[in-house]
Amino acid sequence: MTHFPLVVFDLDGTLVDTAPDLISALNWVLNREGLPPVPLQSARTMIGQGARRLIERGLELEGREMSMADITRLTTDFIDHYAKHIADASRPFDGLIEALDDMAARGHRFAVCTNKLEWLSKLLLDQLGLTPRFQAVCGADTFGVSKPDPVILQQTVARAGGQMSAVVMVGDAGPDIGVARRAGVPVIGVEFGYTEVPIADLKPDLLIGHFRDLPAAVDRLLAKNKA
Repeated sequence: MTHFPLVVFDLDGTLVDTAPDLISALNWVLNREGLPPVPLQSARTMIGQGARRLIERGLELEGREMSMADITRLTTDFIDHYAKHIADASRPFDGLIEALDDMAARGHRFAVCTNKLEWLSKLLLDQLGLTPRFQAVCGADTFGVSKPDPVILQQTVARAGGQMSAVVMVGDAGPDIGVARRAGVPVIGVEFGYTEVPIADLKPDLLIGHFRDLPAAVDRLLAKNKA
């Protein structure tokens, strides 16, 4: 039996450029605490480990220490505000739609495996009109584990109806490379994401700088897997 190829994407910094709305929400919280805003460009690399960690890093930048309870309060307020503005400026990265159309026409299917909360991920994809393209959308709270724990990827693949032997992961940062490695699947790194460590240094199987190159990269890794 031939299983359909499944391409599993990270969300923030991979599928969608979410930094403008995430950092805007962070700055809203910081401003309320009397702290100066963080610049968008330098803050992009702070994204990808969930809302609470983003808040913590924003406070660290200002040398501000807060109790766990205060950080929890700020995180809750951040999420409430962010949900209302989740797609004000967030957009799919250039070439994504064409790449998905190309691969879908050849029988590929797609899923999302992210450290964003599942409901926020679905809300974002809904507002961008992308939800119908994905067999499954799974977040940090879906299975109780986050990337790079391989369980989140394995369970995402299962929910999407795929087989681990026909999966390619696509991501922009360490948790994506790590989850793929631990789950034993090939991984493509995108060069336009939010990682602090250059994606090339994390040694994905292949690197792309634009989504126009994704279909060929996916096919190359799937063919290698079959060999």
